[in-house]
Amino acid sequence: MTMRERWEDQAGQWLAWARAPGHDSFWRHHGEQFSRLLPPPGELTLDIGCGEGRLSRQLKSGGHRVIGLDASPSLIAAARQSDPTIAVIRADAASLPLADACADLAIAFMSLQDVDAMPAAVREAARVLQPGGRLCMAIVHPLNSAGRFAGLAADAPFVIQGSYLDSFTYSDPVERDGLSMTFHSAHRPLQSYFAALEQAGFLIEALREPSTPEAIITRDSSRRWLRVPLFLHLRCLRP
Repeated sequence: MTMRERWEDQAGQWLAWARAPGHDSFWRHHGEQFSRLLPPPGELTLDIGCGEGRLSRQLKSGGHRVIGLDASPSLIAAARQSDPTIAVIRADAASLPLADACADLAIAFMSLQDVDAMPAAVREAARVLQPGGRLCMAIVHPLNSAGRFAGLAADAPFVIQGSYLDSFTYSDPVERDGLSMTFHSAHRPLQSYFAALEQAGFLIEALREPSTPEAIITRDSSRRWLRVPLFLHLRCLRP
């Protein structure tokens, strides 16, 4: 199965996970930090990999004119149902049904690690952006996806078995507060993302490795993540 098919298979679980108040990493870890990276609303903002539409709805409330795009029919239907006033299109990120230079902001929040053809998706983001437009993206940090902590102690070593430099797909089953979700993603080394951005003509304006907020540290084992970044945020300029 492709990652697209796997995410469609998990659509019901993802809806429950994403819409549980304060449950997902978007609310718990880095949604607010990512929002600080975004330029102010302009002509048109594209939410690439919008899923069930949570970020699209937040962007709209902040004054953005938004088009959401996702490959999952189930998640697209859920996004439309949540807010019919937001235009939502079922589309492959690697082949967007949009005109050249139609937008001034493209956002890929936690989606590019779940896209099979990531370099093509980055090229498409560049194509649909106007000169001077920006791509803002968040991904699972490649260090995070490459390894695991050896234990639960706050000072447990972080171990990479195999090669960080090799790309591979993985499935990460997670259970919390009575909800379960399996995340299907691809580990790619940092150079793979930067090569895709370089080949698409993007220039990096900002890079952030957001730390886990102290406010959500409720047990000693969570302190492991104060030493290793969970996510990577980038703001890129299309010259």
